[in-house]
Amino acid sequence: MSSLKDNFEDKKDALSEDIQEAKEAIGKSIDQGVRRTKSFFFRVLIFAGIGLVVAGGLYLGWSNWTYSEGSRTGYLMKLSRKGYVFKTYEGQLNLGGFQETETGGLAGTIWNFSLRDDALVRQMEELEGQKVQLRYKEINQAMPWQGDTNYFVYAIEKR
Repeated sequence: MSSLKDNFEDKKDALSEDIQEAKEAIGKSIDQGVRRTKSFFFRVLIFAGIGLVVAGGLYLGWSNWTYSEGSRTGYLMKLSRKGYVFKTYEGQLNLGGFQETETGGLAGTIWNFSLRDDALVRQMEELEGQKVQLRYKEINQAMPWQGDTNYFVYAIEKR
């Protein structure tokens, strides 16, 4: 009976060692999987961050791309500095003529524009109410800190 008990104890010890080895192997496998998963998500975050920075840069480049250039002549009606957070200079030019409104009335043809240059602002303040020719560039999309319109005046001449 003692040999049967010893045999049972030996088998129990061998089984216990096998279970312990299996636990260690499973633990190593899980640790390796966790390291790989962390490494994968770290790479995904890095590439996503780089992708967002590149996409943002491309969007800013596209938005500030000059779509058209030209000039408009009319009477300088208004020049104001406005905005809640980003204060920008905005103006209106009466191009002359009339256009029909939605309600059936007549209204003057007004062109809205934005300014970036402080020297032009001072020059326009002196010419307000007079006939002027404005040279402008139209960009694809103005950012909130640039102005309310896509039209940016860069030169002014009195007519």
